[in-house]
Amino acid sequence: MMVLQTLGAFLAVVGFCFILEVPKRHILSTSLVGAIGWLVYLLVVDEVDVVWATFIASLVIDICAQILARIMKTPVTIFLIGGILPLVPGSHIYRTISIIISGEQGYDMLVRTLMIAGAIALAIFIVDSLVRIEKEISNHVLEKRKKTIENTK
Repeated sequence: MMVLQTLGAFLAVVGFCFILEVPKRHILSTSLVGAIGWLVYLLVVDEVDVVWATFIASLVIDICAQILARIMKTPVTIFLIGGILPLVPGSHIYRTISIIISGEQGYDMLVRTLMIAGAIALAIFIVDSLVRIEKEISNHVLEKRKKTIENTK
């Protein structure tokens, strides 16, 4: 069942890539990122809460997107947006709106939906911040080396 769901996530991202007009050379890798993220979610969701599973899978997706962006010299968003697609809480959003429209008290579902969306956003923020910090440190180290080499001449 897990293999079938992962394949479904892969195919969903392929379709999404065509809608967003992702360059053809990146469709396979973007779809793999989405499939990997969904597989991580499936592996973790039985052990932890849905929000935590979404957070962990989003971390993995963003790390994969960052790595692929460097390898393929492409913006991270190409891999990240497609990769996050399977984790977007679409059914939760639908149920929340449906409950609110029917006049019922749907605050539990609304809070849950916002927590899932927040987990995705937080994971992306954390990984992107760490990447930026790493870049700043690398640039600082390179500048120090250049100054050291210039001073020794």
